Amino acid sequence: MHRLLQRQIKKHFGSIDSLPSEWQGFLNDIDTAYCQYDDDHRIIERSLELSSEELLQANKQLQDLLKTVEGQVTERTAELTKANIELEETLINLKKAQVHIVQSEKMSSLGRLIAGVAHEINNPVNFIHGNLSYLKDYIAKILNFTKLTQKNYLQGIPEMEKLAEEIELEFIKQDLPQIINSMVVGTSRIQGIVQSLKNFSHMDEAEFKQVDIHKGIDNTLMILEHRLRSKSRSNHIQVIKQYGDLPLISCYAGQMNQVFVNILANAIDALEEVNYHPKIDLQGNPQEDNWARSPYIKIQTRVIDDCFVEIAIADNGNGIPEEFQRQIFDPFFTTKPVGKGTGMGMAISYQIITEKHNGKLTCHSTVGKGTEFYIHIPIDLDKFQ
Repeated sequence: MHRLLQRQIKKHFGSIDSLPSEWQGFLNDIDTAYCQYDDDHRIIERSLELSSEELLQANKQLQDLLKTVEGQVTERTAELTKANIELEETLINLKKAQVHIVQSEKMSSLGRLIAGVAHEINNPVNFIHGNLSYLKDYIAKILNFTKLTQKNYLQGIPEMEKLAEEIELEFIKQDLPQIINSMVVGTSRIQGIVQSLKNFSHMDEAEFKQVDIHKGIDNTLMILEHRLRSKSRSNHIQVIKQYGDLPLISCYAGQMNQVFVNILANAIDALEEVNYHPKIDLQGNPQEDNWARSPYIKIQTRVIDDCFVEIAIADNGNGIPEEFQRQIFDPFFTTKPVGKGTGMGMAISYQIITEKHNGKLTCHSTVGKGTEFYIHIPIDLDKFQ
């Protein structure tokens, strides 16, 4: 009999033998029910134990699967990040390659154009300049002959005296030599410009060699002189040169001239945006502080640590806003109106200085005061290769 039922019978009846016989069947049924309950309870407990183990096992499998998925996600994220970095690097390299191709083609086309123009101008100018000395000598002889003829044979002849007065012969005698001298000066000037064009293009000096940086700057200024003295401005742009004692520099001369053109042209553009007309006070007198800001470009050169050359090019224009200064060397970035700037000039200049010459190109600008570019290049590039 079930122990629980036995305890209850003993508690109330003392002994099972003292129970009436008709209760025996009922007690047996209760005993069977208790035993069945215990069996069912053990089965349920066992089932719960098995279910708990299965749940624990399933939870462990789920955690393992989660770790596997997390690892795969992390690995895939790393792969995507790496691919994104590679893609960005590829894009940067493509932009650099594009800038390099454009710069190379531009330099090549510009060099061919300048060399062609210089050659076409040089031949007739040399012909004219070479013959001016003979022309000057011939005219001097003719004037001398005219003077003797007028003195010895034509005096007292009214028709000749009248003709001499009508054509202003005395004035011609004085002015004609001056005209010839002016033509000599003019052709000499053209020859100087042609030589500057040749020096600037450096078609025969495209490779790496030692050059005079000051000559390259001066040639560039001569090329841009028409803009420095534009009739559209009330004040010409003053160029202040403060050249140091520089040795010959190992560099790519044509590319360095391109850098000078880009920076100086941008300085001229900046100065053209400034209104330099002097302010007038109530009495009609110009204010002195405004006169002090006449447009200028200052070029300074010096040697640094016996290893580098510094070229500083400054203007007193309106300056560059700070938010734009970080972008001025980016390809295709420009603050100029549409159609006026390509956004390539400073990017090309930066590439030429940093990649071709292992140097530095930096910019410092203050709004309302002006902008200054600093170029640092090695004196001997071979030592830095």
